[in-house]
Amino acid sequence: MELAQRILKGDRRAVARLISMAENFDPQAQDAMRLLHPHSGRAHIVGVTGPPGAGKSTLIDRLAKSYRLLNKKVGIIAVDPSSPFTGGAILGDRIRMSDLNTDSGVFIRSMGTRGHLGGLSRAVCDAMLILDAFGMDIIIIETVGAGQSEVEIASLAHTTILVEMPGLGDDIQTIKAGIMEIGDIFVVNKADRQGVERTEMELKAMLDLDSEEKAWTPPIMRTIANSGEGITALRDAIDAHRAHLVACGDWNLVNHDRIRAGFMALLRNRLTAFITENPGNKPIFDAMTARIVRREIDPYTAADELMAKLTSIKH
Repeated sequence: MELAQRILKGDRRAVARLISMAENFDPQAQDAMRLLHPHSGRAHIVGVTGPPGAGKSTLIDRLAKSYRLLNKKVGIIAVDPSSPFTGGAILGDRIRMSDLNTDSGVFIRSMGTRGHLGGLSRAVCDAMLILDAFGMDIIIIETVGAGQSEVEIASLAHTTILVEMPGLGDDIQTIKAGIMEIGDIFVVNKADRQGVERTEMELKAMLDLDSEEKAWTPPIMRTIANSGEGITALRDAIDAHRAHLVACGDWNLVNHDRIRAGFMALLRNRLTAFITENPGNKPIFDAMTARIVRREIDPYTAADELMAKLTSIKH
């Protein structure tokens, strides 16, 4: 497909167009993705998550500039929450990183969640593949920042960064075990604020609760993203985590898990569409839903019956 060839030749407009097609579930996008897949698998995927207001966007902006000093190409996927009514998104992250738009070595794409849970967008996997094939060395994914639902990022990233900040009240309640377990690097941003020592101590205490011996001990780092303080050290920690994954043989294992997670997500989407949108199956689905509403059947029994009917249908 011409679009895929243009991307492999470095056409930024083709990248933007294909990501839009993927977001809109354009069937033609699949042909281009098939051609790009063999050219992917080289980028280091870095996930950045944490509560709203922690300064993730500014941190990513500074981090991208730090990588550019090393002549690394950086792709940024910033996921913003979508309106449940219009499906639109504020996409404010791209505005905060606007000065990167003039750098040809950086590609920024904002995406709305479009109702997808887990702090990400359904098209993130496609966007990652496209930017990877485009030649990005580092791909940074910023999640919505909605709390413990952010754990999905760990299945897509090689390195997951959890950003915290002082002054959120009872910090322990904002970083419960579910999201703590996904962090490879912990960052206390806005470290010039009062309470940074307490936040660090609480993070360390939470990490110490995990008695399981691990080859990688997540570092806890301080940054002041507005001034750039601590950014170089954070970049070095990210690179050190990649080196660790490669040295211990986990790089290929993480890649396997990443691809499996993306494949499973694609299968779930295809199966949902097959059940709810296929002309032959939609009446069965609608009738089953109506029976549940009338309390003639429970959802669990209905799911079993529906799967039994669908698997017996010849298409």
